[in-house]
Amino acid sequence: MRHRTRFPTRFPHETLHEDVRIPVADSSRLYARIWRPVTEEPVPALLEYVPHRLTDATAPRDWQRHPWYAGHGYASVRVDVRGHGNSEGLPGDEYDATELADGVAVVNWLAARPWCTGRVGMFGISWGGTNALQIAALAPEPLKAVVTVCATDDRYDNDAHYLGGSLLAGAMPARAAALLSSVCRPPDPRYAGEEWRELWLKRLEAVEPFVHTWLAHQLRDEYWKHGSVSEYYSAVEAPVLAVGGRLDPYRDTVLRLVEHLPSDRVRGLIGPWAHQYPDREQAPGPAIGFLQETLRWWDCHLKGIDNGVMSEPLLRSWISDSHPPEAVRGDLPGRWAGDTAWPSPRVTPVAYDLPGAPLRVDSPQHTGLDAGGFLPDSDAGLPPDQQAEDARSACFDFPVAGDAVEILGRPRVVLRLHAPSGQAVARLCDVAPGGESTLVTRGALNLSGATADVTFELSATGHSFAPGHRIRLAVSSAYWPWIWPRADSAGFTIDPAGSRLELPVRAHTDDAIAFEEPEQSGPPVVGSAATLDEQRPERQVVRDVATGEWQVETDPVPDGTRVFPDGLELTETAVETYTIREDDPLSARTRSDWTARLHRPEPEPDAEWDVTVRTRSEITCDAADFVTENEVVCKDGDEIVFHRTWEKRIPRAAG
Repeated sequence: MRHRTRFPTRFPHETLHEDVRIPVADSSRLYARIWRPVTEEPVPALLEYVPHRLTDATAPRDWQRHPWYAGHGYASVRVDVRGHGNSEGLPGDEYDATELADGVAVVNWLAARPWCTGRVGMFGISWGGTNALQIAALAPEPLKAVVTVCATDDRYDNDAHYLGGSLLAGAMPARAAALLSSVCRPPDPRYAGEEWRELWLKRLEAVEPFVHTWLAHQLRDEYWKHGSVSEYYSAVEAPVLAVGGRLDPYRDTVLRLVEHLPSDRVRGLIGPWAHQYPDREQAPGPAIGFLQETLRWWDCHLKGIDNGVMSEPLLRSWISDSHPPEAVRGDLPGRWAGDTAWPSPRVTPVAYDLPGAPLRVDSPQHTGLDAGGFLPDSDAGLPPDQQAEDARSACFDFPVAGDAVEILGRPRVVLRLHAPSGQAVARLCDVAPGGESTLVTRGALNLSGATADVTFELSATGHSFAPGHRIRLAVSSAYWPWIWPRADSAGFTIDPAGSRLELPVRAHTDDAIAFEEPEQSGPPVVGSAATLDEQRPERQVVRDVATGEWQVETDPVPDGTRVFPDGLELTETAVETYTIREDDPLSARTRSDWTARLHRPEPEPDAEWDVTVRTRSEITCDAADFVTENEVVCKDGDEIVFHRTWEKRIPRAAG
C-alpha cells in the first residue's frame, strides 16, 4: 500500500489543548483531554469516550484526529471511561448502565461550557462507536450527531462474544484477557497526582475478569439486550453516519442501521478495510479522506451547513473484484457503488441449488486454522488461501459463465441436515481457474435436533466474481479457533435436495463516488527506544504430528518499547495461544499472557516510576463446563502490591 496520508502544516484555526476532570455521579471525575480552536466564538463539541487510556494506549491515534477537528473549528474531546486510565471510580462491565449514564453526563457537561454552542457530536471506533450508539439511544438533548465506526448494534451475535449461538473462541477469550491487562494498569502519577497508587489499589480490589460475566450468559438474554441498539432503533434520534469494513466482523451493523433508521437521519459506508479508521495506512486499502468525510457530517448536523451530505446515497459500498488471496496485502481491486435505499431495489436474491447426492460432513477439529484473525490488523491476520480449509469441508461449486456475478449484502444458506450435531459453518469463496480460493465471507449456526432444515446468513459482503471463476460454498462442522466446538460435535449429513445457496445479486452500475486523499493532523507522537532480542511471528501454526495437536499462536501487540513525549516508556508483550487435537472437541483450550511495564525514568532516583502488570487467562472445557483461570500480578518497582488468582467452572449452556 502506498503511503498517501497528508499532514497539513496549517489549519483554518490555531489550536490549544488542555487536560481536565469532568464531574459525574458519586463525585467521581473522569479524565479528559480537550483540543479547541483559538476563537472567540463558541463551537460545537465532539466526544470520543472509551476505556483505552488516553495518555498512552490511544495517544498516537488521538493526536492524528482530535487536533485536526480542532483546527477545523470544533472542540474535540477524548475521555477515559470510569475506572480506566486516569479516571476516578471503579471499573465495571463493558457498556454497563453506569458507563452510559456517565457518558450522558459528559455530553451535558460539554454542552454547558462557555466555549461550546450547546451542540455535541459523538464518534468512535469499536467500543467508542458502540457506546456512541448506545448513548444516542438515551437521547441526551445536546447530542445532535454520531459517527460510529466498526461498532455493533447487537452485543450478543455481532460482537466479540458469540456467533450463531456459539462461543467465539478466537475473540471472547482474547478480548477479555486484553481488557483484564488494561484495567489492571495504574493511573499515571504525571496526570493523576499523588493519589495514583491509592486509586490503583482500589481499582485492583474491584477487578473481576470480564469473561466470568460473558460466559455466564451463553444465550441471548436480557444481559445482551442491554446496550443492543437493535432492540430499540426508534430511540436513536441523532443522525448517524455508520461506517464499517468488509473485513471487520461488525459490518452487518451498518446494513441494519441504514435499513431501520429513518433515511433522513442515517448514511452508511462500508469500505475495503479491516477493524480500523478508514484514513489509516493499514492493509487492506485503499484508505480514504475519512476525516474530511466526517467533517462534512459534523458541518451539516452541528453547524447547519447545507453541504449536500444528505444527498449522498443511503449506502456507499466497496465492491471487490476477484483477486488472489495474497492481493489483500495492499489495495484491494474494486470500485465504489451507491444505493439509495436498503434493501436495495438493485439487489435480487438468486438461489443456487446444491448438486449431488447426500454427503457426510465430519470435519477435523482443526478446520478453521486459516480463518485469519477475528480483528485483523496486519497482513498476518488476514485469511490466506482457503484450499486447505476447503479440503476439510464439503464444497459445492457454481461456475461463473458470461458476465461477472456481483453481490452486495448478506448471503444465505438453506441446508437440509440429517443427524445434525455440533455446528454448521459456511464459507463463500471465489475460486480462480488455477484453484486459488479466496475467502469472501462466512457464517455459522449452533445445531440441535435429529433432522433439520436450517437457514442462516453469512456476514455482509460486496464482491464481484469474475467470468471463468467458480463460486464455492464450503460447509464444515468445525471452525477452530473462531468457534468453540460443542461437546457433542459429530458432524451431519447434507441432503442437497432442499439445500441451496442464496446470493444477493446486484445489478452492475457505474457510480460516480470518490473520496479525498487521507489527511491527519500529524504523524504518531510515539517513538521506539528498543526492540526485543527475538521478534516473534505475528501468527504461526504448529502441528504435533504424533498427537494430532494443532496450535495457533498470535502476537497481538508490537514488540519492543514505545516512548511517549512525556517520557513514559511502555513495554508490552502478549502471546495468545489456541490449541486443539484434530479428533477431540474437548481438547480445546485458549491462553493469553500479557506483560506491561510502564516506566518513566527521572533524573532523581526517588522520582522514577516503574510499574509492571502481568496477567494470565486460560479457558479449557469438559463435557459439562467451561473452566476458566485468571491471574494478575502487579508490581510497583520490586514490590508486589497485588496478586490474585480466580478459578471458576461455568456450565455449558450453549453446547
